[in-house]
Amino acid sequence: MSVIRSAFSSSRQFLFAACAAIAFAGCSSHPPAPSAAASSDYSYKIGPGDNLNIVVWRNPELSMTVPVRPDGKISAPLIDDLSAMGKDSTALARDIEKELAKFIRDPVVTVIVTSFVGPYSEQIRVVGAAAKPQILAYKQKMTILDVMIAVGGITDFADGNRASILRTSENNKQYGVRLKDLIKNGDVSANVEMKPGDVVIIPQSWF
Repeated sequence: MSVIRSAFSSSRQFLFAACAAIAFAGCSSHPPAPSAAASSDYSYKIGPGDNLNIVVWRNPELSMTVPVRPDGKISAPLIDDLSAMGKDSTALARDIEKELAKFIRDPVVTVIVTSFVGPYSEQIRVVGAAAKPQILAYKQKMTILDVMIAVGGITDFADGNRASILRTSENNKQYGVRLKDLIKNGDVSANVEMKPGDVVIIPQSWF
């Protein structure tokens, strides 16, 4: 009988410990964001709202600055509705050369991006208790500190150390970031690199 009581007691202790572990896991925050270096071969992709300076060598009448329309296309002399979204400047220049080759001999084109917005899939979004929540163009080696400077930091009611990064490039996995430690206390160990498409979520404090 005592053996049965002992086994029952052990089972109750194990069950209690397991429940406590599950409860603790449920209350834990998101894992910290990795400080992985940005890819060295990152190439800026053109997006709607960008302005492009198109230079056609020896053909100044065909050279001009054009905006990328909301549908991701551009229009220029001798060119109608050419898709630009998602391409880098070199790839777009080659496409323009192909179009112009129908009208002029051996065109040489250079495309220079003069204002940057980027494709929607690569933009950085900041929501919640930021001073100025907004959408930012991703830049190579951009960090969470760069993002916070751009949005003016966090509000007085923000729970900065419960903020998180939603990483769309990793199937919407969330990582915790310590914005209060970074901004208020100058803890540089809390600074992490961003990736294209990241969403920064800053909750408000309950107190």
